[in-house]
Amino acid sequence: MFLNFISCGQDLTSKKETLNIETGAQQPKLYLKILQEKNVAIVANQTSVLYKNNSSYTHLVDSLLRLNINVKTVFSPEHGFRGKADASEKVLDSKDVKTGLPIVSLYGENKKPTKKQLKGIDMVVFDIQDVGVRFYTYISTLHYVMEACAEKGIPLILLDRPNPNGHYIDGPTLEIKYKSFVGMHPVPLVYGMTIGEYAQMINGENWLKNNVTCDLTIIPLKNYTHKSSYSLPQRPSPNLPNDVAINLYPSLGFFEGTIINAGRGTENQFQQYGAPFFPENKFNYTPQPNFGSKYPKHKGKLCYGVNLSSTKKLDFVNIEWLVDAFAKTPTSEAFFGATFTVHAGTKKLENQLKNGLTAKEIYDSWQKDIENFKIIRGKYLLYK
Repeated sequence: MFLNFISCGQDLTSKKETLNIETGAQQPKLYLKILQEKNVAIVANQTSVLYKNNSSYTHLVDSLLRLNINVKTVFSPEHGFRGKADASEKVLDSKDVKTGLPIVSLYGENKKPTKKQLKGIDMVVFDIQDVGVRFYTYISTLHYVMEACAEKGIPLILLDRPNPNGHYIDGPTLEIKYKSFVGMHPVPLVYGMTIGEYAQMINGENWLKNNVTCDLTIIPLKNYTHKSSYSLPQRPSPNLPNDVAINLYPSLGFFEGTIINAGRGTENQFQQYGAPFFPENKFNYTPQPNFGSKYPKHKGKLCYGVNLSSTKKLDFVNIEWLVDAFAKTPTSEAFFGATFTVHAGTKKLENQLKNGLTAKEIYDSWQKDIENFKIIRGKYLLYK
């Protein structure tokens, strides 16, 4: 068996929503025995914590060390172990000041753990909070960690966490010829799976190189369904500061590959969009360097735009904002950046905008691929 699903003693098929969700990490009785007397590597960042009833928390690495688990190495994803690096900023290897453990960056010289970096490791634990969006790179890191483990014959334990965008599936589906680190698999932009379910799909669909299969054990969530509301206790990356930003991220993330500013360089990241050339209106702002954005688009320039911070929770990708911004940009050549296609996962979206399709026409064009994906997705779900 390459997948070991450890029962947490709860009805994972229940549709009842609960506020008492427990992450995989919060259930150490399900994984401590597996880790004992093993040399362990942890794939983690600032979200890899065990929360307590009083809202305090301990980091997974600290917790395992206190329990005498032999943690040898920490691997960190984009934004680094402490989650402070800008998007796309290269992260260097380092040493954790508190524990003295070596921190190996998977967003620096290499994105996949090397054989040398895994030398002497008996078990890898993956525990990172995802947000359920294809171009959010933590699932790409998951892919490469699974692949490296499979090639070395090292078992991987994944501590599952809720998907705050797990309540719907939407957006364009990636075409493999546009595969990149911001999209490695043929899935819709919003895929409606926890990171544990997604790991099952990576294995089951033979997406790892040379069709290798990872020896995967998932520690499942307790009291979770895909309709559960889950507010992340801390930001999963520097520019997703709150629930509104996380919910709007799938819709506004398209702007990453354009000339449009999506709130970087403000305290309203991914809750607004604008540019200096938009028509003047009452809402305006001036992006300036800040935490998570050293070089925001249109730095120091007055931008006019749209404030979305009061938007009600979405259960779809709102393409109207992209259509609106495109219409307000003087030329289509100025609008699209070098990474727009890889963020969209397809060239079709750029062509649809250039050809003047409406938001509804674009939205409707996604649906056939989404329905086909739902059939694949259904094989790997752990929760209703």
